[in-house]
Amino acid sequence: MSETTERIPQIRAEAEDAIAAATTSDALEDARIRYLGRKAELPNLLREVANLPADERAATGKAANEARQALARAIERRQAELAAQELDRRLQEDRVDVTLPADPLPNLGGLHLLTQTRREIEEVFIGLGFNVAEGPEVETVFYNFTALNTPATHPSRQKTDTFYVTDDVLLRTHTSPVQIRSMERYPPPLYIVIPGRVYRPDSDATHTPQFHQVEGLAVDTDVTLADLKGTLEAFARAMFGEQREIRLRPDFFPFTEPSVEVDVSCFNCTGGVTADGERCPICKGTAWLEILGAGMVDPNVFEYVRDNGYDPERVQGFAFGMGIERIAMLKHGVPDLRLFFENDVRFLEQFA
Repeated sequence: MSETTERIPQIRAEAEDAIAAATTSDALEDARIRYLGRKAELPNLLREVANLPADERAATGKAANEARQALARAIERRQAELAAQELDRRLQEDRVDVTLPADPLPNLGGLHLLTQTRREIEEVFIGLGFNVAEGPEVETVFYNFTALNTPATHPSRQKTDTFYVTDDVLLRTHTSPVQIRSMERYPPPLYIVIPGRVYRPDSDATHTPQFHQVEGLAVDTDVTLADLKGTLEAFARAMFGEQREIRLRPDFFPFTEPSVEVDVSCFNCTGGVTADGERCPICKGTAWLEILGAGMVDPNVFEYVRDNGYDPERVQGFAFGMGIERIAMLKHGVPDLRLFFENDVRFLEQFA
């Protein structure tokens, strides 16, 4: 065996020791250049193979190539090890203690006032034994009008008062269609409140094309107008204070008979006069605030769901509906409905 062939294992062993001893990327690069660079001994041996005797060329060339490839693999492995060690070091040094308070403290958001009011209303009625029901915002004329005893000649069915998608499909004008859908699905007794978005082509300080309602429906064998008044009185006191009273005024709605408008005693004054002797700006000096419409379910409505146990000769019920925006405006003194939708942070932060 020639001196050249014997030298190759020695070079390989020295290089492997240097590679293993490298503790930084720079040290590893130095080892690579020293043993595999253009001027390194091993590459030079490969270049001199052609000058060796014929019987030594094959063995020497094979040994040199194997050594070079082994060292290249060793460098790659060591490079990966050093990268992993560096990553571990950085993760330890850059670790953030997430239990410490932020500096500065983040500006946390909050629920929109309408969402707060909706949830508050739901909680009141859940406490009174009602369940929460929901339904589609795109409705058919049947559920939105016909099944609710609204005749074809009623003004609310006109193109100018409702957003129609087709002649038979529309954006619901109230959440009342869910009353019919719920009675189709569940037999009596039924006690539900129905929150959600509704749509009408109105736009001014007290009306917007999109707004929110909560409707209620109670159907049983012995429900009376007195039950309706007691339920709404409990709601008014939970929302506006324990001293509140309500009054019922006769009105008309196609789907209730008899129908009533419900007022709550003003929480900002006494007898229409504020504490400083001025006419109350909220109730306009009347001492009452209109909050919702209600009534006993018209027997004609039950006829559409008679087959599911709603025989108008056997069951009766009451229904009511209120605007969530109106409740929020009254309770918090908001002067313009449009403030709810303008996304002015100065307004929203007051209730966050």
